[in-house]
Amino acid sequence: MTDPYADAARVLQLTLDDDVEAVSGTFASVVDRAGVAGAYDVAVCLAATLVGDEVPLGQWTLDYPGIDAADYDTRWVARFISAYVNADRSTGEALFGAAMADGQLSACLLALAGSTVATLRRRAS
Repeated sequence: MTDPYADAARVLQLTLDDDVEAVSGTFASVVDRAGVAGAYDVAVCLAATLVGDEVPLGQWTLDYPGIDAADYDTRWVARFISAYVNADRSTGEALFGAAMADGQLSACLLALAGSTVATLRRRAS
């Protein structure tokens, strides 16, 4: 049995510890135990943590000037978070599939974990 919340908490702690190799290993372990769907669930937990509890209902648009010029993983994180806040699971899953097909999923998940930790640090200060 897999617990995406526990896995996400472990990813966040390892990211806080700046242990990139262990973060990648944790995601690989999740995929071994629960498949790509398990990694998707962990990513959703990270997105929920990044976004927080007080997101007003409604449709959100991605307002990120220059996003098309950003690195692949940065564009992916912005679009994944946008899909999350809009409760658009099909887009989130499509982003996962595209990142896998492009060989970029690991980098994207690391970027999501890093963005989540950066947001938590910003909120704490």
